Amino acid sequence: MTLMLGTVACGDVSKEKGNDEDKDNNLTGDVTIYVTTNTRSQDFKKQATDFSAKSNMSPSTIRLEPGTRYQTMDGFGAAVTGSTCYNLMQMTPANRTKFLKETFSTTEGMGQSYIRIAIGCSDFSLSEYTCCDTPGIENFGLTSEENDYVIPILKEILAINPDVKIMGSPWTSPRWMKVNNLTELKPFNSWTSGQLNPAYYSDYATYFVKWIQAFEQQGIKIYSVTPQNEPLNRGNSASLFMGWEEQLEFVKNHLVPRFKESLLQTKIYLFDHNYNYDNMAEQNDYPVRIYDAGIDEDIVAGAAYHNY
Repeated sequence: MTLMLGTVACGDVSKEKGNDEDKDNNLTGDVTIYVTTNTRSQDFKKQATDFSAKSNMSPSTIRLEPGTRYQTMDGFGAAVTGSTCYNLMQMTPANRTKFLKETFSTTEGMGQSYIRIAIGCSDFSLSEYTCCDTPGIENFGLTSEENDYVIPILKEILAINPDVKIMGSPWTSPRWMKVNNLTELKPFNSWTSGQLNPAYYSDYATYFVKWIQAFEQQGIKIYSVTPQNEPLNRGNSASLFMGWEEQLEFVKNHLVPRFKESLLQTKIYLFDHNYNYDNMAEQNDYPVRIYDAGIDEDIVAGAAYHNY
């Protein structure tokens, strides 16, 4: 199963009724469309159209076959990073609410229904950090980026649309859990690259549980997580290499059991990287190899892919 996050638009518009915002808000049809052209002649322009049973030779026609069903879509949305939340908090409350309603409201906006946030820092955070930078899992704690920016924005989003699903993904483990490679196992005190020390697999599973529980204590349910953002990318500003065999061991024998012990309902999506597996032949079919090796499919719900 592939989880895809994005915004979908389709063509053949028949009901554009004006340029001012009030008229845009009154547009109705079977399908609401937001159009941005490469020339910016239309910039997130709201339009509407109706379904039609007539044949159409246009290459932009989308044909629906109600009798043919595939996977259920969990939702569509975008990432909400630390820097996103920081900038949103610089807006006036009225302007921020207006923007968030336009984005997440099912009655006054697009109705985006799925967002992704970082577990610790991402490459769009205010600084590099994790929620346990002091060695010892007992030192876990949310930071100012979560408490001052991310959590307040998530609460405002959920007040607008309580059904929004939230996915969490780490860009890096705490540095004290890293080693240079799995042969030498030398400490690797860098935000960039490194691998997870197998001696800390259990602690890192606890790290996930503590992070999920910390957000739930704030009234924010975490619908899903991935074990690692871009696990084959050693070069991101915050990153951790995690090959499929490492992820299999970590998820199967540590993360899944810890979720069960803690009675968490959070889903796990494997992989979370590009379709080309970063051109590493030994990593081809990364999530399929994990499934083939045997994994708890009640908790591991599928695989996440980046569509670029």
